[in-house]
Amino acid sequence: MKLDIFNNEANNIWKKMAAEDTGRSIQLDLILHKKLLNLFQVGDFYYYIFNFQNYTFDLLSNEVESILGYPPSDFDLQFFMDKMHPDDRPWFLNFENKVVEFLATLPLEKLTKYKARYDFRLRKKDGSYIRILHQVMIIEYDETGRILRTMGVHTDISHLKMSGNPVCSIIGMDGEPSYHNIAVDNVFTVSKAVLSKREKQVLCLMIEGNLSKEISELLHISKLTVDKHRKNMIKKGGVNNAGELIAHAVRQGWV
Repeated sequence: MKLDIFNNEANNIWKKMAAEDTGRSIQLDLILHKKLLNLFQVGDFYYYIFNFQNYTFDLLSNEVESILGYPPSDFDLQFFMDKMHPDDRPWFLNFENKVVEFLATLPLEKLTKYKARYDFRLRKKDGSYIRILHQVMIIEYDETGRILRTMGVHTDISHLKMSGNPVCSIIGMDGEPSYHNIAVDNVFTVSKAVLSKREKQVLCLMIEGNLSKEISELLHISKLTVDKHRKNMIKKGGVNNAGELIAHAVRQGWV
């Protein structure tokens, strides 16, 4: 897909949910939201805040330079779009459109209870491509539901997935349903829960690098129970060990 067509289509999609600039300053707890999105990091990452009124990055963390090779000062929306692999641009547009359609169905109080997650390839400064896990959630909106700002995290998952088509999921938080492996031409259907709430907690702590004993202390359960949850998840994923489980969970959108 040609870059100019790609950019125009992306702008048309985002205009559906963008509010006019209210002039308000960002009164947000960045630490809280960073921790929230950070639960599912399985590699090096950077984070950002995107402003939907003027299509600019209000904030871009310095880690972007160590991952992609470009300093934060180089980045604007055009620069970012240019770095996306041409073959992944149609997927990106279709996923963005699906997410916008989904958000339009939600009541205001649920807008911040979901995050979108999908993957695509970005070109580094040295010309090579890495696979990025894109996670984004709304952090500010107006009284009509128009989005003002989102916060996103980009994680390098090249060690987990480098080939294959991008996959999109919408993850519900605070008890909301999740929608995994969304087909861009299909309507939304609630996915059958693969993991229990406790299994998800154990998996997230595993992803953060905690051992079974540490997880048992954090969740106030026995190590034997933690090991049981690990074995159950390995069985559900059809994998052989914890490392394969984490890779499978990321590819399938379990987290």
